[in-house]
Amino acid sequence: MREVYLDNSATTMVCEQAAHKVMEMMTSNYGNPSSLHSKGFEAQKEMEKARNNIARLLGCEHEEIFFTSGGTESNNTAVFGAAEALKRRGNRIVTTAFEHSSVIEAMQQLEKRGFEVVYLKAGKSGIIDLEELKEAVNSKTILVSIMAVNNETGAMQPIDKLRRIIDKAGSPALLHTDAVQAFGKIPLKPKKYGIDLLSASSHKIHGPKGAGALYIRKGARILPLHFGGEQEKKLRPGTEPLPAICGMGEAVEQLPDMAEEMKYIRELNLRLRNSLADIENVHINSDSEGLPYILNFSVRGIRSETMLHYLAQKGIYVSSGSACAKGKKSHVLSAMGLSPALIDSAVRVSFSRYNTPEDIDILTKEIINANNTLARSE
Repeated sequence: MREVYLDNSATTMVCEQAAHKVMEMMTSNYGNPSSLHSKGFEAQKEMEKARNNIARLLGCEHEEIFFTSGGTESNNTAVFGAAEALKRRGNRIVTTAFEHSSVIEAMQQLEKRGFEVVYLKAGKSGIIDLEELKEAVNSKTILVSIMAVNNETGAMQPIDKLRRIIDKAGSPALLHTDAVQAFGKIPLKPKKYGIDLLSASSHKIHGPKGAGALYIRKGARILPLHFGGEQEKKLRPGTEPLPAICGMGEAVEQLPDMAEEMKYIRELNLRLRNSLADIENVHINSDSEGLPYILNFSVRGIRSETMLHYLAQKGIYVSSGSACAKGKKSHVLSAMGLSPALIDSAVRVSFSRYNTPEDIDILTKEIINANNTLARSE
């Protein structure tokens, strides 16, 4: 049975070069980068190469890149670190109702500590209303955290317009963006857009799990969440997971030309969109202007879990939303105002450079079969 993997927003297959780098760092260049001998220096050199690769991709200085264990830790460090550092200047935080759970749940914890959190809504396209943002940001706002690309629908937020709104309001707020689904796929230069904090993850770009990065603009101050060492300028102490970090750096180095890959992924997305448009009971939830790496749709009457199990039996792997949600009802689709019936039957397909047109045709064939044969819910 041919495997058709279309769950790349959950995780990607590690590319061959990154896998080799991980093995190298575990078996030959295995020194502790903090050790003051040649083995440690060799390891540190590899770690700094990875840092430089990420900095080059983001168009920033290498000292503005801090390694973490992944997107969740990067988001938590940014949100909690900024809130604690700036709490004397205000207590309002502005975010959206459709952020990743690592931001949403962090915000809920901050509310328990007395912070006021404003959750911006989304229209049916999944994009915030900038007028609503203008009303929410004031002189007491200390943090604005808005994701670049939604992990369930691919909706792209107007990240380039946020800094001007914050500054016009006379706000001291730091601007954070969860760029986990955007990193390596679209040109995203934090300095150009006035972003202070930006989160990225390795395993979304064909690197290993266990590594991530947090960009912190030089001059921006956040407080650490952990203590116990000098690593990462004391912001993220503890021995670095060097194999994963260097694997991430190699995955960045192996990224293809963004424009060329975007063109290819857009063709795959359009191929699936056009096929789904001809299938009865299918409703496409992702806006056509979103990032083409993600396509969310519903097959009315067939629960997501039922569809996922059916497709998995055919060797096709998709998801019903964020992997971190573990099957819970999508707060993202709820925030977009979709009906319970559409939410309960939602399927997320996410592409990578390793997918082919044949993958799309195989998926389409099985969606049609499922639509015709599976029992429908009441």
